[in-house]
Amino acid sequence: MLAKNWVPLIQDMSAKTGINIQFATAKDIPEFERCLSVGAYDLAYMNPYHYTEYHKSPGYIAFAHQRDKKLRGIIVAQNNSAVNSLEDLRGRKVAFPSPAAFGASVLPRAEMRNQKIPFEPIYVKSHDSVYLSVAVGLYPAGGGVLRTFRNLPNDLGSQLKIFYQTKSYTPHAFAVHPNMPPDTAKKLAEYLSEIDPASPLLEPLGMDGIVLAHIIHNYRRI
Repeated sequence: MLAKNWVPLIQDMSAKTGINIQFATAKDIPEFERCLSVGAYDLAYMNPYHYTEYHKSPGYIAFAHQRDKKLRGIIVAQNNSAVNSLEDLRGRKVAFPSPAAFGASVLPRAEMRNQKIPFEPIYVKSHDSVYLSVAVGLYPAGGGVLRTFRNLPNDLGSQLKIFYQTKSYTPHAFAVHPNMPPDTAKKLAEYLSEIDPASPLLEPLGMDGIVLAHIIHNYRRI
């Protein structure tokens, strides 16, 4: 699914900038975090929590983000479930993709704890695994984000309901490794900022435009 959504944009970016860009992903979020920690990617798209951590070391630098986008976490349950509020999860297991998945895990966990609702987090490695495990009844609820939920196949998405959304936060960042030559980073930034907001390349990613960003040294609430 990730390759299907991202490869057309990456191929167009390579053709128009003259930079050879290869799509790469990881088997799960913990492995993605390990790759970021050792600077395995020259260009990466990462959530605010990851950016905060991997801006410190190995030094990734944010240069663009989705236009007019704020990140929200969601919590889903089965459509026919009696779970309709965070209070309904008191003392129960809740599925999340990983401890550091910002929208799908960090935000909903923080809001549940702020509301003094005890729960047991279960980490299942990916957004898709969260949705599937909830749909088949392994867990009463799970965390995700609207983008990945909307990209679910109809037969899976139709089994789930969103019953809670978190507050809004700053979005994912496009970031480059600190060793990337400035001229290369500039070409990438110019390409992303000049994409037509209505481009079919952005539609599978749920984006309606990309804007250049000031370097973000920390994530902040909006």
